[in-house]
Amino acid sequence: VLGVDVGSTVVKCHVYDRAAAVRGSSCRKVESLYPRLGWVELDPEVLWSQFIGVIKEAVQAAGLHMRQIAGLGISTQRGTFITWHKRTGKPFHNFISWQDLRSAELVNSWNKSLLLKVIHIIFTVLHFLTGNDRYLAPSFLTFSTHQISMKLSWVFKNIPEAEEAAKKNNCCFGTVDTWLLYRLTKGSVYATDYSNASSTGIFEPFTKCWNPTLCKLLSIPMSVYPPVKDTSFNFGSTDSEIFGVPIPIMAVVADQQSAMFGECCFHPGDVKLTMGTGGFWNVNTGERLFASRRCLYPLIGWKIGEEVVYLTEGSISDIGTAIKWAQDIEFFTNVDETAEMAQSIADSQGVCFIPGLQVSGYDPYLCASFIGLKPSTNRNHLVRAILESVAFRNKLLYDIIVKKVHIPLRTIRADGGVSNNSFVMQMTSDLINKKIEKPANADMSSLGAAFLAGLASGFWTDKEQLKKLRRIEAVFEPQKDSEEYRPAMDAWLQAMKHSPHW
Repeated sequence: VLGVDVGSTVVKCHVYDRAAAVRGSSCRKVESLYPRLGWVELDPEVLWSQFIGVIKEAVQAAGLHMRQIAGLGISTQRGTFITWHKRTGKPFHNFISWQDLRSAELVNSWNKSLLLKVIHIIFTVLHFLTGNDRYLAPSFLTFSTHQISMKLSWVFKNIPEAEEAAKKNNCCFGTVDTWLLYRLTKGSVYATDYSNASSTGIFEPFTKCWNPTLCKLLSIPMSVYPPVKDTSFNFGSTDSEIFGVPIPIMAVVADQQSAMFGECCFHPGDVKLTMGTGGFWNVNTGERLFASRRCLYPLIGWKIGEEVVYLTEGSISDIGTAIKWAQDIEFFTNVDETAEMAQSIADSQGVCFIPGLQVSGYDPYLCASFIGLKPSTNRNHLVRAILESVAFRNKLLYDIIVKKVHIPLRTIRADGGVSNNSFVMQMTSDLINKKIEKPANADMSSLGAAFLAGLASGFWTDKEQLKKLRRIEAVFEPQKDSEEYRPAMDAWLQAMKHSPHW
């Protein structure tokens, strides 16, 4: 089975056998484009050639023929989208990345608008009168630059061709998965799945429909959205010209939900912590859909037949990004050195790293910064400050989850590139006073996509079989009392208070 993960930094393909062992792999770097300050785009043709390239290379590396592939599962970054002409298939613009800030002015004007205040009042009253959690999220709705809705609204305000095509019912909208499905099937399949749809912020998880009220509010035509299918599902086969033979596409899934599935977090209370470009805490809430709370929002994890599994998610921005930046300016040569550098000193000597976007309520223009630099500060202190900020933000988000999500938390399983950093992992375990498991393979998004495709194709029989295939590499158990970190965390929180509007 093939598991392809189209992430923010790399496109990876792994070929898995029945024991879920990797038989062959390929990886290519995602090239982001920055056409203007704050704009982040991906060239669709470059992404397409990388996607096809990694599949061909991985199958070749495994010493297999395309005929031997039982199914393809595709995991994709969320919040990145494109629009194209229904008839010609020609895109109206490049992929607009989830990191893109072009909608910042629109976001700010909406968040300050009288209309939004009126919406808050109406839904607060509705929630009070009915007790229905469906009305809770709109009662404190605020827009952010990460949301697709605002950027899509920007597209129809600024790209006349897209607006014109939408009026004639000729405009298609798609996240990365939808567009890949469309290309792989030469336009015969236009669809997304529940995990990707619910991650757009335009799909209503309570009703399982695209949200007409939000679209009307933002002047987005309802005709642009694709049909929504199950996550583990036969989407059809790739056109035989692409790989020489048709390959069944048996799953499409959003990357965080895919990592959750790959970690076998199948039960209510199971927690998945992904630390990659950004950080994500996902809690399996089973059949129960928790309404949005500040910092936490509900998602559909996956839908397989009649089974719908819901998640609650909290996110932290700029984890891997900050570490990559430190590497680019030569704080260190290899990321593996960072844990050792942080452990080589007793503390950061009062240096605090403030990320660009905070855990809750952020300004889209906020810059990252160091506070507390001294003549004696060296690169070890700076690296330690960056890593400490990851652990501190993990702690803040964990505390919010414990307070707001009324489900006993069971296992906590970590993945993503930063989970290979023993300093961050141990400090997080100490701060939350919980055991954290790390799998042998940190590429959980591609494994989750493969698991979902394997279930749909009959390659694997059920989730019980998948659980037996899990391999744990390390378990981090609390070694220090969290109070020992109190002075450093208090200083960091104080620094956070001084950082806004910079």
